[in-house]
Amino acid sequence: MGWRRDRGARGLIMAKLTINGRVHEVQADPDTPLLWVIREQIGLTGTKYGCGIAQCGACTVHIDGQAIRSCAVTLSTVTEGQKITTIEGLSPDGVSHPIQKAWVALDVPQCGYCQSGMIMAAAALLAENPKPSEADIRQAISNICRCGTYNRVLAGIQQAAGNGPRG
Repeated sequence: MGWRRDRGARGLIMAKLTINGRVHEVQADPDTPLLWVIREQIGLTGTKYGCGIAQCGACTVHIDGQAIRSCAVTLSTVTEGQKITTIEGLSPDGVSHPIQKAWVALDVPQCGYCQSGMIMAAAALLAENPKPSEADIRQAISNICRCGTYNRVLAGIQQAAGNGPRG
């Protein structure tokens, strides 16, 4: 496991997390959601809190390449050596991943709050299925956007996959 049961008087555990290629040692309650560890202890605030029940997707990160809603993953369930990627680690410069390029070219976000989770979900989809159909995209991307930019999200994913509109 990525944590030790050194539960002193406060019941905290120590964990080694590999986030964006760097190992971080954290101490927290084992039931702390990964989202809060990432934001509050590691200081990476691109991953957002939305609903807290894994429905909206604003907190989406990758664990070993899989899109995961980090509000529903507890610290105690993350094992040492798992690779966690947040929006800050998706590309070296924050703009060069094909999804990020498409988002900029097509002006996908409106308010932008949900967009880090949308981008992470889309990047995981394209890593698994580089040429998804529209139906594949609609099925895979279950993130919620209060502004309703779903058509622009679809177009962005299609462009990043090389089968959509150009900016």
